[in-house]
Amino acid sequence: MATPLRTKEGGPAMRRPAFRRSRGEGPFRFATTGAGVVVLAIMAAIAVFLIVKAIPALQANTSSFLAEKIWTPNATEPKFGIAALAFGTVISSLLALIMALPVAIGVALFISHYAPRRLAGALGYVIDLLAAVPSVVYGLWGVIFLIPFVQGPYTFLNDYFGWIPLFAGDAVYGKSIMTGSIVLAIMILPIIAAISREVFLQAPRALEEASLALGATRWEMIRMSVLPFGRPGVISAAMLGLGRAMGETIAVALIFPATFDITFKVLSNNGNSIAANIANGFGEATPIGQGALIASGLVLFVITLVVNTAARLIIARRKEYSRAAA
Repeated sequence: MATPLRTKEGGPAMRRPAFRRSRGEGPFRFATTGAGVVVLAIMAAIAVFLIVKAIPALQANTSSFLAEKIWTPNATEPKFGIAALAFGTVISSLLALIMALPVAIGVALFISHYAPRRLAGALGYVIDLLAAVPSVVYGLWGVIFLIPFVQGPYTFLNDYFGWIPLFAGDAVYGKSIMTGSIVLAIMILPIIAAISREVFLQAPRALEEASLALGATRWEMIRMSVLPFGRPGVISAAMLGLGRAMGETIAVALIFPATFDITFKVLSNNGNSIAANIANGFGEATPIGQGALIASGLVLFVITLVVNTAARLIIARRKEYSRAAA
């Protein structure tokens, strides 16, 4: 039953609209709450499992797990650390995001606001189809086609732009962090583009028409109305793509040279990631080696949580972002 409310001026009573409750609302609320609790429970169970399995290997480790670059957990005296693997994971994923994000936003804007309807539908279907391609296909494409192809461009970058630390080095190699980053960028591009496209399509039509009525060009309308509205969604899409790049296994395992070093020379024969190292080493690992790999997986789990938490904090910093994301 509605409850009466009086205005501050003492005017006539105002009534709040009463929400009609159906018999199915209680079970539905219980089911949705239970689903949320199950997700949190699964995440907690994964964290507990990783910690329990990693503790014996960490206790047997003879070096600093966070600072050591060497990875020899199967030796008589296990010595391993996550520094080089975490560095390779982060830098390759960030390079992939830097390459993929502008292209993905451009594709999303073209499909949502520039392309004819038939072309937009076909192009959107192709973008969605790219997201369904198995990662091993991308990895094989990188090994067979991309690695030989990039040797020439890498040599050009090294010869003429070697003063930039990223392109420096005595020699360049097809198997490198840069090649892995290119493959990762192609893999995460359809994910970011698909989500951004849907967000841009939700921009209020009234805002777009108002901008055009005031004399704005199509680009000015997009810059003033569409992009501010879609910014939270683009941030979320970028973080989802970044998490996808960090967790990719097979493609980078085929392309990375599987070395343990920390260097910003992304064209050199260096590079590895946590996921690729787990895939390459788990089959032949001793019990301590398996525990070390699980410990590295725990670090990747934490990094992913930090990335997603940072994205939520960025969105929550401004009220309009929070309202749009909600």
